[in-house]
Parts: sequence; structure tokens; C-alpha cells
Amino acid sequence: MTGQLFPRERSTPSAGAVHVPGWLDTGRQQEIVEACRRWAVGPVPMRSAVLPGGHRMSVQTVCLGWHWQPYKYTRTADDAGGGRVAEVPEWMVELGRDAIRAAYFSQGEAGYAPEIIQPGEYTPDTALINFYAHGAHMGMHQDKDERSSAPVVSFSIGDTCIFRFGNTQTRTKPYTDLELATGDLFVFGGPSRFAYHGVPRTLAGTADPASGLDSGRINITLRMTGLE
Repeated sequence: MTGQLFPRERSTPSAGAVHVPGWLDTGRQQEIVEACRRWAVGPVPMRSAVLPGGHRMSVQTVCLGWHWQPYKYTRTADDAGGGRVAEVPEWMVELGRDAIRAAYFSQGEAGYAPEIIQPGEYTPDTALINFYAHGAHMGMHQDKDERSSAPVVSFSIGDTCIFRFGNTQTRTKPYTDLELATGDLFVFGGPSRFAYHGVPRTLAGTADPASGLDSGRINITLRMTGLE
């Protein structure tokens, strides 16, 4: 984010959870934004998923590899026209492996945890791309529709958000509120893999136009589903 007086520090809000500010440079952010714009229109269009109770999420989502709908994965987007989603590109798999290295293999820094997974073993087969327009939010939830317990890798581009990262037992406290700004990396695995987390709000007007996105927030989460 532009205009910061002091650099933001890497942090570990809980065991296995690592925040690396400014990990994606602006050039890579621009490339990802352009790819997301293509994926948003096909082969399966971006949509706001409807929860089982009938509530439509304020966040818009498009998926790669596997299509996520509450609360399952399918190869075809049965709730969005029935098409098959695009594959996870190899460059994104490699980006995920680089993220694992940055989070867990920076020896001497907070978050060094090579026992969670080796970078070469990390092969995400799905990516959820969420777009937060002004006012969009996401309630506290666990990422537990996967059969794999491999870490979740999360990238943020655009507006800064308040990211609430909690515990594995309850949606309520204790939790930690972090600001995720454009280019930030957040990885959670090991003891934190099934922690509740959410986005109470985004901060309008905080996006850096150099990222390729001058308003709203893109969040990409890479996961290994363990599905075949």
C-alpha cells in the first residue's frame, strides 16, 4: 500500500499461520489481475454463491480446477450454467510453492515450520478467486470442504481488508484482526489449517492503482482438495 511511513512486518498470528506483507510485486499483481479478468467471464462466469439457507453471498467468486459451491466441490459449475471450470495454470501452482517456501522455509524468521509440508509436495488443484466490491464481506468460517489438510495459500490484491483470523474451536474470540493490503501473502496450515477466519470489511479507496485494480479487492486462495 502506498504512503506508509514504516514497513509492515512479517507476523505469525498463530502456529502455522504466517502473514508476509508486500510479497507480490506490482508487476506480478498486474499479471494476476489480467488473468482474473479473463477467468471472470469464462468458461464459467463469476457469480455470487447462494448458501443452503437461501442467502446470497456479497462476495463474487470464480473457481479454477474444481468448482466450489456451498459446501462441496464439483468438476462442473452446476449452480452457474453447468460448464467445466478452467484448470489451475502451472504458473499458479509454482507461485503456491514459492509461497510455501516464503512462509515456512525462511529459517531464522517467525513462521519457520518445515514439518508442515515440503514446497515440492504442494500441488494446489483448485483456486477460489473472490472479488470484494465496496461493502462486501465474509463471515467467520472454516475451510473444511477439502479432504486434504495441506495449507491454504492466500493472495490479496487491491483494497486493504480487515482479515479476522481466529481459533479452530469457535467463530468467536480469541481472534486476531490483521490488515491485508495489496500484494500480501497469508498462509495457514498445520495447527491453524482449520481455524475460523473471515473478512468483516474492506477499506474503500486503499487500492494502489499500480496493482492493476483501482477499486475493490481480489483474494485468491489455493488449496489441495484431495479429490480425484
